[in-house]
Amino acid sequence: MIRLLCKLLAITALLATCLFIHTSATAQVADESNLNTVLAANDSRLFDIGFNGHDISPFEELIDDNFEFYHDKGGITLGKAAFLDSIKNGIFNLSYHARRELVPGTLKVYPLEKNGVLYGAIQMGEHRFYALEPGKPEYQTSHALFTHLWLLKDGKWKLARALSYDHESGGTAKK
Repeated sequence: MIRLLCKLLAITALLATCLFIHTSATAQVADESNLNTVLAANDSRLFDIGFNGHDISPFEELIDDNFEFYHDKGGITLGKAAFLDSIKNGIFNLSYHARRELVPGTLKVYPLEKNGVLYGAIQMGEHRFYALEPGKPEYQTSHALFTHLWLLKDGKWKLARALSYDHESGGTAKK
């Protein structure tokens, strides 16, 4: 009787795991979907144009007024104004030029709906950071994971929350 119960529990656990894996795999938006394309473009605007190009305008446009940024090494930044200030007076004023690179193939998007209506999305991925100092070749400073919460407000996507975590110094890579 105990042996039969153990087998039933094992089968139930296996089925639950399969269901979880299937649900997780099908919940992500396809790479070619409009949502994925729009949010990938927003990521590029924030980082390729804004961060890498020292252009504050994409941040001003895409960051929500009630923005919250959580960084595992740098702490919490609350509010759009405080975040913009940290970009202008921090990243843009380093002794070297910082560059962020999205790790190819890592960007994932998960839609958020209420009663079948899209109101937001979770965007996750990996990124690398580099430094370019005068007279030196560019070198990698860190590698990390990120999670962004995007909200659709009045037809426009706004970055409401950002988490940057699991930073590893130097040229280390995630497996």
